[in-house]
Amino acid sequence: MLKIGSIVMKQILRNNFFSKIGILFILLQIVVQCTGLKNRYLKNGDLLFITAKESGLSGAINKVTQKQRNISFDHIGILEIVDNDFFVLHASPVGGSQRQSFKEFVKDQEGDKQKIIVYRLKKEYEKVIPDAIKNAKSMLGKPYNDIYILNEDSYYCSDFVERAFRDAHIFKLEPMTFKDRVTGQINSFWDGFYKKKNIPIPEGKLGCNPNGLAGSDKLEMVMEYR
Repeated sequence: MLKIGSIVMKQILRNNFFSKIGILFILLQIVVQCTGLKNRYLKNGDLLFITAKESGLSGAINKVTQKQRNISFDHIGILEIVDNDFFVLHASPVGGSQRQSFKEFVKDQEGDKQKIIVYRLKKEYEKVIPDAIKNAKSMLGKPYNDIYILNEDSYYCSDFVERAFRDAHIFKLEPMTFKDRVTGQINSFWDGFYKKKNIPIPEGKLGCNPNGLAGSDKLEMVMEYR
């Protein structure tokens, strides 16, 4: 009797194990299918905005540039779709101006739990996308501009995107400010940032930022990728 009971218990445990494996497999399939479904809604030339963190460089950028009350961004890239392959053209502190696989780009945001918000050019401006991507590719390989003062030898993220679409006047350069939106004083992070680099704060010089680009009346928000 004990032997029979032991056999029955092993069978139950074995069935339970395979049931869990089956459930896990189904969940993985759902995740894959959902990702594939979202990818089907992406279009060549979509702009991928990354939500801002609250601290460090990201937080400092947000404190002096945020325009929308409920959402703000600290990075942006251009989606390029070639056949069934997805890439992101962007300028990053790690790797400079680069063409990165979309899968890796998405994975890079997971560690900091940042969201990807997809914007798209309004229909009447879609015709400029091929030239913009061509312009973006011509800038690949340049280092990252870590002083955020426009020059022809290095680019920061929004600078890279603005230049790609510059011929079509999708975005515009505006006087930069490093003043805290609440106090009206130069933000302490930026004060220390430029002192360390022994460079005057470029207050009022022309530039751009992800929040400013997201405010273009030539774009529309499409979806949250994740």
